Amino acid sequence: MLVEFRVIPVGAGEELKEFMAKVLAIVEKSEMDYQLTAMGTLLEGEWEEIMFVVKKCHEEIRQHAARVVTEIVVDDRKDVKGRLKGNVLEVEYVLGKSLQTGGLT
Repeated sequence: MLVEFRVIPVGAGEELKEFMAKVLAIVEKSEMDYQLTAMGTLLEGEWEEIMFVVKKCHEEIRQHAARVVTEIVVDDRKDVKGRLKGNVLEVEYVLGKSLQTGGLT
């Protein structure tokens, strides 16, 4: 399963890097496969472990902001693993060149 999520502290100002660092510390501690993007974080794993991590991230930011919005997009494909890198590699193969993936592949 692939999940893209973002945790948004509402009313916390324009600079969010400190909040995002708190989220990424939790994600890294989980030891799950992930990819940080400019607009969110991708996780690959099983439903329970992903939702546990997303919930911990939401709760962490909730401690620092009066209001938090968490967006989650789930792509659940039966019996397929390694999609975090695999999806990118497949598109690169079709194009016949490497793409700007921030070191994902």
